[in-house]
Amino acid sequence: MTTPLRPGSPAHLGARFDGDGTNFAVFSAHAQGMELCLFDEQGTETARHALPEKTGAVWHGYLPGLAPGARYGYRAHGDYAPEQGHRFNSHKLLLDPYTRELAGGWTDHPSLLGYDDRSAGLDLSYDTRDSAPHVPKSVVPDPALFEPIPAGPRADWSETLIYEAHAKGLTRTHPGVAEAVRGTYEGLASEPMLDHLREIGVTAIELLPVHAFIDDGFLLKKGLRNYWGYNTIGFFAPEPRYFGASGIAGFREMVGRFHAAGIEVILDVVYNHTAEGDHRGPTLCYRGLDNASYYRLIAGQPRYYVNDTGCGNTVNVAHPFVLRMVLDSLRFWVTQMGVDGFRFDLASTLGREDHGFDREGGFFDALRQDPVLADVRLIAEPWDIGPGGYQLGAFPGAFAEWNDGYRDSARRFWKGDEHGAQDLGARLLGSAEQFDHDGRRSWSSVNFITSHDGFTLADVTRYDERHNEANGEDGADGHGSNYSDNCGVEGETDDPVIRARRQRRQRNLIATLFLSQGTPMLLAGDEIGNSQGGNNNAYCQDNEIGWIDWAGADDSLRAFTARMARFRREHPVTRQTHFLHGGIRSADGLQDVEWYAPDGTPLRWNRPDLSRFGLMLRRSSEATVQAGEDDGEALYIVFNRRPRDSQAVLPPAPEGRRWVRAIDTGAANAFPSAPCRGASTGIKGESVTVFTLDGRA
Repeated sequence: MTTPLRPGSPAHLGARFDGDGTNFAVFSAHAQGMELCLFDEQGTETARHALPEKTGAVWHGYLPGLAPGARYGYRAHGDYAPEQGHRFNSHKLLLDPYTRELAGGWTDHPSLLGYDDRSAGLDLSYDTRDSAPHVPKSVVPDPALFEPIPAGPRADWSETLIYEAHAKGLTRTHPGVAEAVRGTYEGLASEPMLDHLREIGVTAIELLPVHAFIDDGFLLKKGLRNYWGYNTIGFFAPEPRYFGASGIAGFREMVGRFHAAGIEVILDVVYNHTAEGDHRGPTLCYRGLDNASYYRLIAGQPRYYVNDTGCGNTVNVAHPFVLRMVLDSLRFWVTQMGVDGFRFDLASTLGREDHGFDREGGFFDALRQDPVLADVRLIAEPWDIGPGGYQLGAFPGAFAEWNDGYRDSARRFWKGDEHGAQDLGARLLGSAEQFDHDGRRSWSSVNFITSHDGFTLADVTRYDERHNEANGEDGADGHGSNYSDNCGVEGETDDPVIRARRQRRQRNLIATLFLSQGTPMLLAGDEIGNSQGGNNNAYCQDNEIGWIDWAGADDSLRAFTARMARFRREHPVTRQTHFLHGGIRSADGLQDVEWYAPDGTPLRWNRPDLSRFGLMLRRSSEATVQAGEDDGEALYIVFNRRPRDSQAVLPPAPEGRRWVRAIDTGAANAFPSAPCRGASTGIKGESVTVFTLDGRA
């Protein structure tokens, strides 16, 4: 059959409309032929054309007259030889890896498999069922929908407060958000949500994955869905389940409203694996286009996938065209969707070369050299499950990193574990032992008490054990080591003593977070006491378990969180960029950090049951040398996890000044602004107390 396609161009991957027609270009080094399939709005295949040219590893063709909105997919021809790493099957319709929009939905149907699941040979068999009726189609994009968006606001790292949220769950039950936009991109940036975020001082919202993803078949069989979205299939397409009436335009409108409110947008991105899973998974896109290029296969056994991610496969970012796809995707989200930064899921995987993790590897080199991406906010989840996968502190200096050590240390101290004070002491100063090298700054440590993965803050104080029965895995999934404390009763209780203790524990943990050097991150809902009923792995709970419960909001905790955020903004000594090591300041000969016992003597760290200590913070000695000035600010913070009240001797105040009790998490008024009289003062049990200096003797 004579094809109407012209040769076109290999220069730009994906579908590109030029005003007269559409150019198609798709990468496959090992395919023997590539067909472009067109579909009508009902999903019926209307035409099939062989791409007429292959330049290098890129197949391409140009179809005159084909306009934006046209629906299409690919069928790749080649060897179906799993034991050689090839899984071509032209009966499977494949998404364009560069598609910006999906038309239609997924059906959990056996035709999505490249092999015949009825065969004893499983993935070594070959399936001839057509998958096209059961998969969405790629859409030729309208250039007018993707005009470049100017860069948004950019707070200094020292001023940043990150708010991790789910695109649907944040607003799904919010009574102030119009019902029509609850759970949508538009709802995220609705005025009630913007008011709330501004109230608690948020400067950046970090969204769980919004790249197009699919629901795992095993979840659908249990009546569940993939709620979190760590199951990506399209790195350029916004997930349509969060669309409002404006569709894709609604995402861009959301970004614009956040920017106008002074809030950055950070995306949690999953470039380490895809939704195609292991050798038993479906053939949806990358596997069918060029399995041996897109994925890392086991040396000597290419039928099987390297599984450093724990999700069945590992994307081969070391391959030039796969790396190009990732970088193209990142640039697209920055320039055409307005995104300000990225949190890289299982980022250790992205730094893996043949010899293992390499902080100077190809991905990191390319990222830092890119003129667009070198200027966006970069955050790493610094681990995967592969050999040597835990790399906290090992990423290039442009990255901040999720610090799970901070999470565990803060929880362990307030829970009462031995050596908890020693561990917390290091975390309060930005985890310098991990990050203070190669010119890195203290903001490199992203400090958090909770994240989407694990207990909420309320549940850290309500449950000793995880309660994940609703996940259908007999409660065996999720973290086993939560360092949580139910304060005397597992779950909900009407006991006023236990409830008061839990509320104080939550205030203590939030205060600890905001008083620590580094970059604080709040889990959405923690500021209002949101609970997931003890489920610490709500990845499949697209329901009241996973959604934030706004009706049960703790307004006093919200007000406390807002005041703590304001206190941090008003006191730069809490958010310094230089690490504090007890250096002597040239301005006054004092140390930038000092530790005290309750009796005012230097703290001895050797007691495993150490439960009270004082921390004096001043401006970094390194910063004062470089700036040649000092504003005289100092804070004295007492951490007391003992249940009973006690006394603490205050360090001598500078001449003409005195200490003021500014924060007291154990008092009815947590922000008393009360001047201290005398050399010692009372400290409430299980509390954080902060003293500032005023200007009067």
